[in-house]
Amino acid sequence: MDGKKKTNEIRAAIRVGDWAKPTTGLAPGYTQANLVILSKKYAYDFLLFCMRNPKTCPLIEVTDAGSPEPKQTAPGADLRTDIPQYRVYRHGELVEETSDISSYWQDDFVSFLIGCSFTFEKPLLDNGIPIRYIEEGRNVSMYSTNIPSESAGIFSGPMVVSMRPMKPSEAIRATQITSRFPSVHGAPVHIGNPAAIGIADINKPDFGDPVTIHEGEVPVFWGCGVTPQAAVMASKPELVITHAPGHMFITDVKDEEYAVI
Repeated sequence: MDGKKKTNEIRAAIRVGDWAKPTTGLAPGYTQANLVILSKKYAYDFLLFCMRNPKTCPLIEVTDAGSPEPKQTAPGADLRTDIPQYRVYRHGELVEETSDISSYWQDDFVSFLIGCSFTFEKPLLDNGIPIRYIEEGRNVSMYSTNIPSESAGIFSGPMVVSMRPMKPSEAIRATQITSRFPSVHGAPVHIGNPAAIGIADINKPDFGDPVTIHEGEVPVFWGCGVTPQAAVMASKPELVITHAPGHMFITDVKDEEYAVI
């Protein structure tokens, strides 16, 4: 099947509710993205927040104000309907999860698409590195840390990380592989002791699901695009819409287009 036809069909299935689950494993080889939508009056502050925190908020597209179409990464798509699950925040409080945000749409909304670590998982799997949460049919484990993001305007908050357990030798290879993809979080930010980055219980993630860590494995942590949601909760702007963790936007862009070497 033609790649763009495949991504179009996946987004169409999401749009009509035929796919309402996390998007890991969908459209292998195509970039997935986190989403943040907010009023134009906050757009510069958020753009600056992303520029200052490239490990967690690597920008891949910013839309025109009022337009729900990501013209660079998925022409013809609609960011109001093409994600399986959205989160709606008012003054930093989560007020609703929904599959369609058309009723919330405003003419001054600016949408930010941010690189997602799901993108580099195919290269990991191609190199024989297991992805435990995929094996177990769960969402990826995500944690708030004691590492502060660089603040910008009204936005500040903790770094959020995603975790994948693996053997130490696999962690070294995974670091080499993911370093090729700085636009989708790049290399890990931490390997090993969770307490060193403020995670009290590795079996109780703040977002997503817990996964099994086998004897002899270490947790490997990458910067995560849920970090903006932590900043929204800390900074409390009037209205912000994001993807629900693990429910990403499928673009038409091949993973390899973001590889640097």
